Amino acid sequence: MTLRVVEPGPFTTVQDAGRPGQAAMGIGRSGACDRRSYALANRLVGNDTGAAVLEVTFGGLVLRAESELVVATTGARCAGPWPHNAPTFLRVGEEIRLGRPVTGVRTYVAVRGGLAVESVAASRSTDVLAGLGPDVVAAGDVLRVGPAAGPMPGVDLAPVAESEAGDVVVAVSLGPRADWFTGEAWSVLQSSAYVVTDDSNRIGLRLDGPSLERCRDDELPSEGLVRGAVQIPPSGRPVLFLADHPVTGGYPVLAYVDDDDVDRCAQLRPGQRVRFCAPAQSSVQVRR
Repeated sequence: MTLRVVEPGPFTTVQDAGRPGQAAMGIGRSGACDRRSYALANRLVGNDTGAAVLEVTFGGLVLRAESELVVATTGARCAGPWPHNAPTFLRVGEEIRLGRPVTGVRTYVAVRGGLAVESVAASRSTDVLAGLGPDVVAAGDVLRVGPAAGPMPGVDLAPVAESEAGDVVVAVSLGPRADWFTGEAWSVLQSSAYVVTDDSNRIGLRLDGPSLERCRDDELPSEGLVRGAVQIPPSGRPVLFLADHPVTGGYPVLAYVDDDDVDRCAQLRPGQRVRFCAPAQSSVQVRR
C-alpha cells in the first residue's frame, strides 16, 4: 500500500514518538512537536502508539492514494473540505488537499498501518537539528504504508478543541539556573507577553519581548537540555525549546514550560503571543 506526495507544502516531515533515552549518546528525542495531536491521529485509525505519521507545517500538502487507505488529520485544521479529527476512507486515485491552517501551525496525517519509512536509531522521525531520519518530504515521494496493527476504534469524530488563536497562557516552573537572573527577570517573564518570531521552527520558538536581565556574567558549562526549557541567550530574549532541541546548551535555563503546554506551544504561529504563568509560591533568590 502506498501514498504519493503530489505537493509537499512548505515543510512536511515524517514523525513518530521519537528517540527517547539516547541523550547520553548525543541523540535527542525529536518526534512529533505536538505529541497530543500526534497520538490522537494514530488512535483514530487504529495504529500502534508509536506509528509514523506526517507532520505538516502551514498546510499545502497534497497526497494521492495509490491503494485503498484510511486516513485521519489532527492538530491544526487546514482550510478545505477534508474531514478533520475523523477517520476517512480514501479510494485509489483520490487525493487529500490541505489548505492553509485556520489557526495553529502543525497538522498530523496518520494512515492506517503507519508510514513504513526506514528507521534510524530506532525511530522514523526526521530530526532537523541532528540531520537524523528520513529526508524532508518532497514532491513525487512514494510513501509505503505498513499493515494494520489493530482494530478501528469505532469513533466517527473526536470532539477536540481547535488550535488556539490570540494570546496563549502556559504554566512554567523555575529552571535550574534561575539564580543566574535577577528577581526582576522572573517577574518580567510572568508579566509580559512574548511574540513568536519568524525564525522559530521545530528546534524552538524564538520570542521577542522584554529582555531578561542576568546577575552573573561568567560562562556556564554546557549542560543537558529538555523539551520545554526556556533558555536565555545573551540577547536576554527567551528561546522555548521544542522537539528538535539540542541535547546540551551553554546558556542558562530560567524556566520550564509544563510538558502538556509544550504541545500547545508547538501550534503557535509567528506573530502570536505567549504568556508565562507560574504558581504563586515560585520565587527566585535575588542577587544584589
